Amino acid sequence: MQPSAGLYIHVPFCRQKCGYCDFYSITSLEKIEAFCQALLTEIQMVAPRFAGARFETVYLGGGTPSLLSEDQFSRIWQALHNHFSIDPEGEFSLEANPGTLTEEKLHFLRRLGFNRLSLGVQSFNPDELHFLGRIHSVEDVLASVEAARRAGFDNINLDLMTAFPGLTRDAFTRSLSRAVALRPEHISCYTLIFEPGTLFYKRMERGELVPLPEEAEAEYYQLAEAFLGEAGYQAYEISNFARQPAFRCRHNLIYWTYRPYLGLGPSAHSFWNDRRWANHRSLERYCRNLAAGQLPVAFQETLDRETQMFEYLYLHLRLREGLDRRAFQLRFGEDPYQLYGEKLDRLVDLGVVNRDDRRVTLTSRGWLVADEVVVNL
Repeated sequence: MQPSAGLYIHVPFCRQKCGYCDFYSITSLEKIEAFCQALLTEIQMVAPRFAGARFETVYLGGGTPSLLSEDQFSRIWQALHNHFSIDPEGEFSLEANPGTLTEEKLHFLRRLGFNRLSLGVQSFNPDELHFLGRIHSVEDVLASVEAARRAGFDNINLDLMTAFPGLTRDAFTRSLSRAVALRPEHISCYTLIFEPGTLFYKRMERGELVPLPEEAEAEYYQLAEAFLGEAGYQAYEISNFARQPAFRCRHNLIYWTYRPYLGLGPSAHSFWNDRRWANHRSLERYCRNLAAGQLPVAFQETLDRETQMFEYLYLHLRLREGLDRRAFQLRFGEDPYQLYGEKLDRLVDLGVVNRDDRRVTLTSRGWLVADEVVVNL
């Protein structure tokens, strides 16, 4: 019997591409049905390889999955349950952009089985929404949350963006305040990253946009942690805050605790045992492969034990609970304190890591420079 796992489906459609977004998405909405047909084929082809697996989370991301029709949602949902073993007590998440959801559709999605909604809010300031390329309004956010509550969603996440050019502490505080006022169960705060290939990256190269210094990024993180902590949201991962442990994102915890996950759809990544692979980052190539009876895998690799142990370590350090020494030993048969002892000692001396007999965690300062900690490891 395989361990419990996560199932991710990438729905690569957006009405408009945001300038900062590096995820694969296209605006050709007329191709949604062709994508759905290909996805159903992929589900049928892939499922026999995972016959012993039990999936405790299903996550539809993108893109904007909420652009799918009710009929398309129904067919995908039915195929997943027909071909995979899905935990009936699982977490079933849907990403959505405010303004793409009617109350009727929210009621349908809740009846279908989705029990967690993640809204890409990013800001509660109209000028900032325009700068970020978002097509929804603040009013759309408020209406979407209210409609989701009426539809029965009792686990809602709001995504906020921070540390982007032009943002001020006062403006970010107002966005945090308005987010908290809606009483979502979960809030995510992501720092803007200038990813190669994005519109923002090209504007940065032309000198039109200047990234904030790392010190400013750290200040915004500290502001978010303090404000949300005061409002009852506890940070459990570098970018994620939950009102209660029960509302921590179970799907993302599968990633961060180095458990297996299967990705379906164009550009989706998978990790299973010692293998990692990804689908083609092209809808046309994805559909063409499946129509020819071929899986749309663009690359795959087998991870050696050293790589697995290191990835297990640094992913766990993203979590507030950190790395459990005993759990590492049980999984790999090695003591992480012997494997990484000198490096951990140096990080302790730098004040970015705490270590006792049982656990390694980042300090408050370490959370601000987590990427540098990984480099030092």
